[in-house]
Amino acid sequence: MSKEATARIKINKLLEEAGWRFFSDDGHPANIRLEANVKLKKDDLEALGENFEQASSGFVDFLLLDEKNFPLIVLEAKAEDKNPLVGKEQARKYARSQNCRFVILSNGNLHYFWDLERGNPYIITSFPRPESVSGYKKIAPNPQRLVNEKVESDYIVLTQRPNYQTEAAWLNEEERSTYISDNKLRFLRNYQLKAVYALQRSVKEGNDRFLFEMATGTGKTLTAAAVIKLFLRSGNVRRVLFLVDRLELEEQARKAFTDLLSADYQTVVYKENRDDWQRAEIVVTTVQSLLFNNKYKRLFSPTDFDFVISDEAHRSIGGNARAVFDYFIGYKLGLTATPKDYLKHLKKANAGDPRETERRLLLDTYRTFGCESGQPT
Repeated sequence: MSKEATARIKINKLLEEAGWRFFSDDGHPANIRLEANVKLKKDDLEALGENFEQASSGFVDFLLLDEKNFPLIVLEAKAEDKNPLVGKEQARKYARSQNCRFVILSNGNLHYFWDLERGNPYIITSFPRPESVSGYKKIAPNPQRLVNEKVESDYIVLTQRPNYQTEAAWLNEEERSTYISDNKLRFLRNYQLKAVYALQRSVKEGNDRFLFEMATGTGKTLTAAAVIKLFLRSGNVRRVLFLVDRLELEEQARKAFTDLLSADYQTVVYKENRDDWQRAEIVVTTVQSLLFNNKYKRLFSPTDFDFVISDEAHRSIGGNARAVFDYFIGYKLGLTATPKDYLKHLKKANAGDPRETERRLLLDTYRTFGCESGQPT
């Protein structure tokens, strides 16, 4: 059997496992078209090179459809011995001709999901489910809105109590401190604002991974709440996954986000809302819960969360937990008091052992969050 045929068989299986249908099933129509013929625009033909100069159309390997039978994803398949990215430009032209925002590039073993409105292809280990991609499509990324969003010390307070500035107890300076305490209002401190501004600058530079290094007691959760509001309010994400590594931190985070953001956004703990977690904008869970029996793969699609935050990142993404963190597509933020650059201490004796180097690379918090310089966001 050829390497191309083997790749197709693997891709077929992955599509079916993700809920895509080659045939009608229980009243649900097929949502996969094979070798769909598409008309290409003149400029697209020229961009594809000399092999396409005489053609006016092409064939999409797999055209995945939404619930209304409109094109949703172009899937470009390559032989097992080829890098899927070699089909990147061809797939982009096909997607453009079909008004598709999403592309999957696969050789049966290595897969990329590409949101043409967000940037570069992202490695995935499972294909996204139809309903998850349809939900993901509802968000129209606009990083400039995020960059331009005005964030001041009362950014969270404006969610907690939008009209606080007009209330008598606030206007009366003698009552103000009691008013703040009674209503549990949380104003951002200068260093927390600097963290948010640094993230906005990083987004402007085209980055999608960030690291906040903040000492214990300096308000990582409050800062995270401000960042979550920033991404949700600017319309750049629709749902956030907040990962912790201990059970007590799970409830602690839920309570904090509820206190800070419940007027605008809902927070749930996954294990308590297994059947309706989709209703919430913020989902809190332990990494261990998602790792158990590969739950993160079985129950979630890579497009279910478009922003993942890892609390105590130096612990919660170490070892096998890294797979959970990398499974989901989108923005990534690490919070830590003690990031670890394991490569700094790689002994010369182990320098020639690729397995040791790989292990330490996986544990390297700075590189995980795009801070190769060793400086956090």
